[in-house]
Amino acid sequence: MAIISTPAIVLRSMDHRETSKLAFFFTRRRGKVTGVLKGIRKSPRKFGSGLEKFSVNDIVYYEYRNSDVHLVSQCDMRECFSAFRGHARRIIAAEYAAELVNRIAVAEDPNPAVYDLLVEYFRALCVDRDIDRLVHMFQIKFLALSGFRPHIDSCVTCGKEISGRTERAGFSMKKGGLVCRRCQGRDFDLWPVSAGMLATLLYIEREQWAGCLKLKIPPVIRQELRRVLNSFLVFHLEKNIRSAKYLS
Repeated sequence: MAIISTPAIVLRSMDHRETSKLAFFFTRRRGKVTGVLKGIRKSPRKFGSGLEKFSVNDIVYYEYRNSDVHLVSQCDMRECFSAFRGHARRIIAAEYAAELVNRIAVAEDPNPAVYDLLVEYFRALCVDRDIDRLVHMFQIKFLALSGFRPHIDSCVTCGKEISGRTERAGFSMKKGGLVCRRCQGRDFDLWPVSAGMLATLLYIEREQWAGCLKLKIPPVIRQELRRVLNSFLVFHLEKNIRSAKYLS
């Protein structure tokens, strides 16, 4: 049994038995972790946190080797995003990110870059009014960091580099990426994509978060990003992200 101390984001929590709670965290050191906080409902002062959804906490837990639920002995609030309260779209946008991470991230697979991305995203949601842009930024960066990204650097079939300005490529949901004109053949599953959408996607993927916050995305490109990214996620997850329908 190891004792782990790490910053952690609360993705969600639920009552457990009579006095305890189960919490689903994304931690900086261990990735996605499930922990039980015994007695927190009976004696809330036992912990320095109420397990507010999306909050950042410093937790200490006993890591059991033969169980996927660990015992949390300490949980102290570090940062609470109070600006979400009373703002439906901010809450839904935060819920979407938490649900996406919970669906895709592998349990106890460390990914500190995803942890940092979540914190940056929640902080931006507190102050930035352009929520749709933030959601697209999060989608693109998270897919890249999680190894789940669509293949947009070259043709997914032959590997040929594609220049969106000179060649009209198609996007295959089944293959998970771009298909050049030569490889398209009679593939009717292809989605048309514009050079502007591809350039925006690549820029967000490669640029630092602070730089992306300065990016202006035209309405037509936003519509294309929403259509392609949401469809890509639904196709490959084989399930809808429940909160996604409220962001359209």
